[in-house]
Amino acid sequence: MSWEDNLIHDEAGVARVVKHARRVAVLGMKTEQQSGQPAFYVPDYLARAGVEVVPVPVYYPDVTHILGAPVYRRLVDVPGEVDVVDVFRRPQDIDAHVDDIIAKKPRVVWFQSGIRNDSAAEKLARAGIQVVQDRCLMVDHRRYGAR
Repeated sequence: MSWEDNLIHDEAGVARVVKHARRVAVLGMKTEQQSGQPAFYVPDYLARAGVEVVPVPVYYPDVTHILGAPVYRRLVDVPGEVDVVDVFRRPQDIDAHVDDIIAKKPRVVWFQSGIRNDSAAEKLARAGIQVVQDRCLMVDHRRYGAR
């Protein structure tokens, strides 16, 4: 199997990721005060749909909980396994997180709609992590994940 096989482009691959996403760490998550922004309402939707959401905000240093869950500052500090890291960062800001993501070893990294970073995706894929780029996890969860 080549590293390119970890780059998920097809609907069957997306559906498989969504169906197995039980615990999602949200990198760049916003707080309740930014409830109108996708980086809050997408994870809020996932939590309401029964997915365990782990907040990993980049800003808001004084915030200790979002959606009632404890906040972590780095992915490697999140205890236990993570199925998906849902990324809400500008494409140019993702590179700074790649080593942290690889150290955590999630099954999948998901770059939200409008977010694409092919070099970061390749590094993650070469590390054995599946990558979905430029798709909304909320939209695909509604499509494939309803239990």
